[in-house]
Amino acid sequence: MRVLISADMEGVAGVVEYDDVRPGTVSYERCRRLLTDEVSAAVRGVFAVDPQADVLVADSHGDFRNILPDGLDRRARLVRGRPRRHGQLAGIEDGADAVILVGYHAKAGVEHGVLAHTVAGQVIFDVRCDGRSLGEIGLNVAYAAAHGVPTVLVTGDEVTAAEARDVSPGIHTVAVKQALGGWAAASLHPDEACARIEAAVPGALAARESIRPLRFDGPVSLEIDLVRPVMGEPVLLVPGIERCGDRGVRYAAPDFETAYRIVELVATIAPVGSIVS
Repeated sequence: MRVLISADMEGVAGVVEYDDVRPGTVSYERCRRLLTDEVSAAVRGVFAVDPQADVLVADSHGDFRNILPDGLDRRARLVRGRPRRHGQLAGIEDGADAVILVGYHAKAGVEHGVLAHTVAGQVIFDVRCDGRSLGEIGLNVAYAAAHGVPTVLVTGDEVTAAEARDVSPGIHTVAVKQALGGWAAASLHPDEACARIEAAVPGALAARESIRPLRFDGPVSLEIDLVRPVMGEPVLLVPGIERCGDRGVRYAAPDFETAYRIVELVATIAPVGSIVS
């Protein structure tokens, strides 16, 4: 069995505000250990099903260098650093039987989701594919589906869990904390969170044939709303991207994989527009 685990950070038990996920703070150093432990729990869950499994972990928060390599379960391989072609799902190109999303968060604009945002919170306000608003969970579920791989398990707060079930009926979820606001939560003890994640993996893998992930076949109409209109100016230098409203851009993608990469591109170059003001 080949399993890809994509690890974000805002959805980890105990994480509630930006210092928890921002490198250079004391809180970040503590929380990156919690992240590493939750990912290791998921890895253990996979090997409980298949002792010969091939598990690849994609560090997928911020600059993609958060997981402590020496703290991760030694049976897993770790992808870290950016930019990379397949973003938060680096490794999907080599094929997999299942994707697991650990430490994920709700999309921008939802009520109460802890640290809710979409891709780049200071830049992107919303992403729509064929008119459907998607956060990072929806984008990754659909991207994995485009490669023929079901996303079987998502962990985070209960708002995140609900979002996952909406974009992938039948998916398994673990809520490691209850959102009390954008920067507040009632979290499980880290050891309990890890225990629940590890216990959930076997059932999620067993159910992978019955999960029905969101997918987009054929061309995709991509619309991205930016936080500030001026951020669209550097984005418009990309051939094929055009204005869509005062602060949005539009792109006619030939397929979902291209749409996914355009979102990554916009998140990378749009911040240049923040200095033009």
